[in-house]
Amino acid sequence: MTIVEPEKTNLPATVDPDGPGSGDLVPAGNGTGPSRPLGVFTRPSSTTGWRSWITTVDHKRIGIMYSCTAMVFFIVGGVEALLLRTQLAAPNQTLLSADLYNQVFTMHGVTMIFLFIMPMASGFMNYLIPLQIGARDVAFPRLNALSYWIYLFGALFVNTSWFLGGGANGGWFNYAPNSSVVFSPGHGIDFYAVGLQIVGLASLIGSINLIVTVFNMRAPGMTWWRIPTTTWMSLVTQFLLAFAIPVISVALFLLTFDRRFGATFFNGAKGGDPLLWQHLFWIFGHPEVYIIVMPAFGMVSDIIPVFSRKPLFGYRFVIFSGIAIGFLGFGVWAHHMFASGMGPMSVTAFSLATLTIAVPTGVKVLNWMATMWGGRIRMTVAMMYAISFVAMFTIGGLSGVTHGFASADTQQTDTYYIVAHFHYVIFGGGVLGFLAATYYWYPKIFGYMLSEGVGKVAFWFVLIGFNATFGPMHVLGMEGMSRRIFSYSDYQGFNLWNFVATLGAYTMAIGVALFLWNVYSSYRAHKANPVDVGPDPWDARTIEWTIPCPTPVYNYDPIPTVHEIDEAWHLKYGHDEDGRPVRIANMEDVAQKGDSVGVHLPSPSFQPILLASSLPFIGYGVIFNLWFAVLGGALFIAGFVGWILEPSDDPDAGHTGLDGHDHDPSDDSKAALPEGNEAEDGDDVEAEDVVSTKETANV
Repeated sequence: MTIVEPEKTNLPATVDPDGPGSGDLVPAGNGTGPSRPLGVFTRPSSTTGWRSWITTVDHKRIGIMYSCTAMVFFIVGGVEALLLRTQLAAPNQTLLSADLYNQVFTMHGVTMIFLFIMPMASGFMNYLIPLQIGARDVAFPRLNALSYWIYLFGALFVNTSWFLGGGANGGWFNYAPNSSVVFSPGHGIDFYAVGLQIVGLASLIGSINLIVTVFNMRAPGMTWWRIPTTTWMSLVTQFLLAFAIPVISVALFLLTFDRRFGATFFNGAKGGDPLLWQHLFWIFGHPEVYIIVMPAFGMVSDIIPVFSRKPLFGYRFVIFSGIAIGFLGFGVWAHHMFASGMGPMSVTAFSLATLTIAVPTGVKVLNWMATMWGGRIRMTVAMMYAISFVAMFTIGGLSGVTHGFASADTQQTDTYYIVAHFHYVIFGGGVLGFLAATYYWYPKIFGYMLSEGVGKVAFWFVLIGFNATFGPMHVLGMEGMSRRIFSYSDYQGFNLWNFVATLGAYTMAIGVALFLWNVYSSYRAHKANPVDVGPDPWDARTIEWTIPCPTPVYNYDPIPTVHEIDEAWHLKYGHDEDGRPVRIANMEDVAQKGDSVGVHLPSPSFQPILLASSLPFIGYGVIFNLWFAVLGGALFIAGFVGWILEPSDDPDAGHTGLDGHDHDPSDDSKAALPEGNEAEDGDDVEAEDVVSTKETANV
């Protein structure tokens, strides 16, 4: 999606002549003002190339950047995992020393959870939520850009620890007192504590932004019971983030003060409480599991009906069960602490809560199975990943239920059985769900399909490799293999299943490599022979498929009016006298054309990247020398002042309406129902449920 810089004219903004939906917007120019009338506070002009990406506030580009950056860290985390499995492939290996193994072990967990799978979910949510609710952008476009740049700088900051003394070595859970200076004297834990505070800030900003977007920017008629499940589950995820991130931030703040300024919050010898860290970490850590898998729940709930040729069974049950999971997720954290000696009453309470949370999760699985039952299933790659998601997550859930029994959990908690369970939930749930979503929404994002043939080969490598890697870990755990050892002896009997698990890891890596090859080769094939996939290549059900592929830069024009849960399906299908669905229109005939001109969009901004760049300097100052923090503080103040004084729009760009006249943003509220989309009698659009959809706000 490139921005074309035109010559100054009095013409209204128009779409690039590459064709409808190309995503290339040519800004209007009135040709009357100087190029930078406000000096450094002038909004950057639209440019081609990398400048247009670092200044963008477009939710679609930010979603793409989130996902692409997350994939880079997926590769980093995958390499770390292969190092671990190679070390454990046979007894008495010496590839990694004990200390280096601990660092790789820790950074693998940190990278995969905080730098890959959470940002990958953010990428999808950034891209899809405005499309699924019929909005042109998120509520606060600059805040959206700020969240991405904070994530990127925070992720880079954490990984610079490799070059400045070594990575963190206390496990991704980083229990006290192992995280104290006495037991971890290097700077790895410092980078962990400060870096995750930075990354957490990005998640917190993004969550507030998306919550406001869903509440305030839904299209007319988009009532709560017409919102697609992807957006519903993403909304639950944002509330989880909003309440969980402050808890881990407090814990990390206290840890930073313990290590850098001599505090004793977790030092039992001086009145602190090491168990406090575990409580704070897992109050965040268990909702974190659902922060990862909840968006995948929603995506799979949108994908399975499309390829089963049936509506989602029990739509409201799926929504209510997701809300229940989010609520109960905050009440089960201490089942991670059954071996900590916290007392029988606490253990009993959290054991019962753990068994309770399995109920709404089981409801979702039954709904997905009922949706597929009797359907005309099309085995696309997206559907294969969706089905594997249901199966693998169910296995992980069943092994998790066993941890609700404190007696069993106490025996399993420090073994590879836990590693197996965790990966069946996180990879089998989150990653497989996101791979399904990638294949499904790829044409909507980029305008062409990924190869189904290569995709199916990659799928089998991933699925077989995944089960070969983590399935044997159940056996290893039950045989007593600890999850925190860097080597083992030949006589312990762990040889066979460790070797199988290592082969599985490399098999899975081949599958991931084939996926990346599919992305590259499909791009080359599209460039050589472009094929128009139309607005709706899957015969889908949700409203994002009523606009061209790839998505126009302005999303919708006019803003749609929604009348049904599966609005796109009802535009294409009716029912005959016997109640059977019959096609009444092709999507190409009823979809928006993507050729609108003069649509008002938020202007790009330098301030998000400037403001975010200050945080790593502050972090280096806390760890090494406070003068770095002074430099970071100066950058922060400059970015903050620039943010406040920056105009809402580029003063040198006119915004003309579709009628060719000047557009006054203050009149946006008058256009909640675009002409021709007024609610008619019988449309079941209630006044209290119609949310005024203004043009995108600028903050």
